[in-house]
Amino acid sequence: MLQRLAVSLRRPATAPLAAAAVRCASSGSVDVTVPLNFWAGKRRTSRGKHSEETVYEPATGRVLCHLEPCGAADVDQAVESAKLAFGHWSKLSGMERARVMIEAAHIIEGRREEIAEMEVVNNGKSITEARLDVDSGRLCIEYYAAMASTLAGQHVQLPGGSFAYTRREPLGVCVGIGAWNYPFQIAAWKSAPALACGNSMVFKPSQVTPVTAVMLAEIYEKAGAPEGLFNVVQGRQETGSLLCHHPDVAKVSFTGSVSTGKKIMEMASKGVKPVTLELGGKSPLLIFQDSDLENPVRGALMANFLSQGQVCSNGTRVYVQKDILAEFVDRVVKRTQAIEIGDPLLESTRMGALVSQPHLEKVLSYVDQAKKEGATVLCGGEHFVPSDPKLKGGYYMTPCVLGDCTDEMSCVKEEIFGPVMSVLSFETEEEVLQRANNTTLGLAAGVFTKDVNRAHRVVEHLKAGSCFINNYNITPVEVPFGGFKMSGIGRENGQVTIEYYSQLKTVYVEMGDVDSLF
Repeated sequence: MLQRLAVSLRRPATAPLAAAAVRCASSGSVDVTVPLNFWAGKRRTSRGKHSEETVYEPATGRVLCHLEPCGAADVDQAVESAKLAFGHWSKLSGMERARVMIEAAHIIEGRREEIAEMEVVNNGKSITEARLDVDSGRLCIEYYAAMASTLAGQHVQLPGGSFAYTRREPLGVCVGIGAWNYPFQIAAWKSAPALACGNSMVFKPSQVTPVTAVMLAEIYEKAGAPEGLFNVVQGRQETGSLLCHHPDVAKVSFTGSVSTGKKIMEMASKGVKPVTLELGGKSPLLIFQDSDLENPVRGALMANFLSQGQVCSNGTRVYVQKDILAEFVDRVVKRTQAIEIGDPLLESTRMGALVSQPHLEKVLSYVDQAKKEGATVLCGGEHFVPSDPKLKGGYYMTPCVLGDCTDEMSCVKEEIFGPVMSVLSFETEEEVLQRANNTTLGLAAGVFTKDVNRAHRVVEHLKAGSCFINNYNITPVEVPFGGFKMSGIGRENGQVTIEYYSQLKTVYVEMGDVDSLF
């Protein structure tokens, strides 16, 4: 598979140079042909002939590269490579695996700016956020490296001197399927626990953001991982289907939409393969009148406008107690209007471009629908054209706050996945809990209040997998992340994730004679 990378880094003059696998085209049209598949320790070209996918730079709308999806032969090669690596990697001690992972984390730290810049070019988010995403990926690898040597079973003493013990063993070849909103971070979040447990992985990034997963593959290779330990195949749903159905794949971990997650679960069920699904959300953020308003305002902004609002856990249903509604809305609107939109490679930018033109149009259509259904646009919700002529083709919009919302509106019921905040009012705790839980999704939820008893009482009744008290969208790698209901199965991060990338074997040891009934 060959990808012609015609545009890479479009940076202001003050931005540092990045040594990524794509070339700057600022001085002219420079085409560089670079494979974005990676298996058996090298970048690989596709063996088949497939229709090309066009990948765009969200900030400018220019073509970043063309890539071809992997077919069955390519997937077979990648999985076979992972199988061979698993045979060696799974026999290493936890300490030996940890050394490789720690070295990978050190390389990431040294290449932080380069990876972050490429994430910006490929995804459109601000450089400030991209750096934090790279840090999160590195920290996740460090965390599971530390856990690799702690994996252990249990000894159970039985009558007559007999005993039993358990062994925690790796699964084999795991598949990771990533989303486009956090390309590098998701690749790290899925690979780190898998590798720590002794597995190998074949990873398919989103076809919209294919670049930085390959950088991670090269980093693992440079850190001393055996060839084929972490492989990357590019493609759309057909490639993902090949991976899910592959007989040598032991597990599938997916981040993305509910509809795709259902399909992956169905495909994996054909081989009775375990899945981890981190799916969509339409999360509630509850703000009580005893709150110090400054923190809820900050929390609401963090809950809605990170990564241009393209975050599955976002608290887009903002329920504000009636007595403080007017002041809250006034403050939120002023702060939202002050968000600097523009070139995501500039340090001052706080909101970059949405990931694609079709997605931008989809988000804007939700704003139009909200107006038709009776919501009031308090600010934003419009296509934005930056003053820099190089950015005029980019996918920008002004962050939007909707007022006069009701629970029946599309903007309140459906995941928009863009910078659109819906504000609703409530009067009592009982009422808002019922409304907050009235959804098929349950990824996250938050509450702002000074009343400690209320905070814990409310969180107990919120039907969501990741809850926040007096903050929002905080995801330390030490803490499990995942949802209830249709927002997913399993967890990412934290100690518990080890259970999702390993299997338990029970061994009974008889120390006496067999007591037979026959």
